Amino acid sequence: MDAKEIIARRVALEIKPDTLVNLGIGLPSMVANYLPPHVNVFFQAENGVIGLGARPPEGMEDEDLTDAGGGFVTAVPGAASIDSAMSFGLIRGGHLDMTVLGGLQVDERGYLANWTVPGKMVPGMGGAMDLVAGARRVIVAMVHSGKGGAKIVPKCTLPLTAVRRVSLVVTELAVIEPTEAGLVLRELADGVSVDDVRAQTEAHLIVEATPAVMPLA
Repeated sequence: MDAKEIIARRVALEIKPDTLVNLGIGLPSMVANYLPPHVNVFFQAENGVIGLGARPPEGMEDEDLTDAGGGFVTAVPGAASIDSAMSFGLIRGGHLDMTVLGGLQVDERGYLANWTVPGKMVPGMGGAMDLVAGARRVIVAMVHSGKGGAKIVPKCTLPLTAVRRVSLVVTELAVIEPTEAGLVLRELADGVSVDDVRAQTEAHLIVEATPAVMPLA
């Protein structure tokens, strides 16, 4: 099981039945593949779809049915297509129960940077700013560290996506909850120690008790 699958499986357990959930592009889109079968949920995409399903089998793709990143998806029974104004009205109006987003950095305040790296061409912020500001819960799904080093840092050096503390950070090593006091280490992946996590984390981690073992869907 690779790092991305571990993360997607753990995030899937955060999704509650009968909720409206946005999945960001890339790793977050994998969460739909591991949703427990008894959980009835509607996934929303900024480009105007409510009721996204998992990626279709190879050869069954529909070029008119994609997520916000252009990745092929399926539609569940009862799915609907809406225009962009209504889609962002749902986001900005606080009607999304949860969003799952990728991350470049998360800092000790729980602030997220995930939309641009200075000096690199990007098409724009997209819906990330609206999602972090508007969704009731914001879960960051990202690998714990990257080629440039630690991604969980004392203070973001990349441009912030929004000035709001995210709800949870899930990596292949740990589950970390940003709080008013700082970043609390809640769970550890099987076979991972607190020292292993600290070795790949620049930010201070609060360990209040023995962290639980991270469950997977």
